Parts: sequence; C-alpha cells; structure tokens
Amino acid sequence: MTDLSVTILLETAADASAIERLHERTFGPGRFARTAYRVRERAPHLLSLSFTAWIGTLLVGSVRLSPIRIGEVPALLLGPLTIEPPFRGRGIGAKMLERALTDARQAGHRLVVLVGDEPYYARAGFKRTPRRRVTMPGPVDPARLLVAELVEGAFEGVSGAVRPDWEAAVSVS
Repeated sequence: MTDLSVTILLETAADASAIERLHERTFGPGRFARTAYRVRERAPHLLSLSFTAWIGTLLVGSVRLSPIRIGEVPALLLGPLTIEPPFRGRGIGAKMLERALTDARQAGHRLVVLVGDEPYYARAGFKRTPRRRVTMPGPVDPARLLVAELVEGAFEGVSGAVRPDWEAAVSVS
C-alpha cells in the first residue's frame, strides 16, 4: 500500500454533514440504537477535542469526545471513531486517537471512557472497567466498556452510571 499523507485537524461546524455521511456509511442505521450513541445524543461533543482526518481534500476519518460524568466524576466519552473502509489499517485511527487523548490531557481532563474492542484501544492505554463499577444507561457488553486514565490514578474510587455532562456541554457550546 502506498503511504498517504494524512492531516489531522480539529473538527469544525462546517464538517458536520460530511461526518454524518461518514457515520452513515460506516455504521449504518443501527448506530442510533447503540447505548453510547444514546448518551452522546443528549450532550453535544466538544469541537475543541474532536478531530477529522484528511487525505488532500477527502475526509477519511473522524473521532469525537463528549463530556460525561461517571457518578459525579467528570470524564469524556470517546466515539465514534471511524475511518472510511478503504483507508483502514493505515494507522489513521491511531493518529486521531493519539491527538484526541493528548489534547484532552493538555486541557486538564483526567478520564476517557469508550465502548470498543480492547485489543485495538489497549495500545492507547485503555483497559476494561471492573465489572459493575461503571454502568451505561442501556445494554453494553462489559468486556467492551473501557477506560483510560489521562492522569495516573484518576480512576481510583470512581464508580457509577455514565450520563451526559450537560453543564460542561453548555459551557463550551
């Protein structure tokens, strides 16, 4: 495969329709029923921590972070992270993930949660949450509920239900 030059940029409001079409192509209509989607639809993602991947003028990927709380502890919900199928396996997702987590850490965030494949996300520091310590407002395979500490020890003593953090979402919109 040819090495393609990928540019990672902050998402802008102008990217919204192209990202929605990307989500439609890669996740299909079933995305609306997923528990993580249901959490994200109730509080907007943070443009300051959401990124797009471009090859020239072609949008090939997107990752978003949304403000949540685990119990009363502020955190971020990562996702969706998606890459156009022909461009998968080239490290684009890993580059976007690294940028998102680095910028979140620099902005003072301490925890990131996601629902995903542990083998893929473990490379970025994600681990399974202990069973029943963190819950989602709908069905989630406990093996796919992952957390990354952006600050060492940030997950100690944290437990509870994941819910949108409306105050954080409103303060940045």
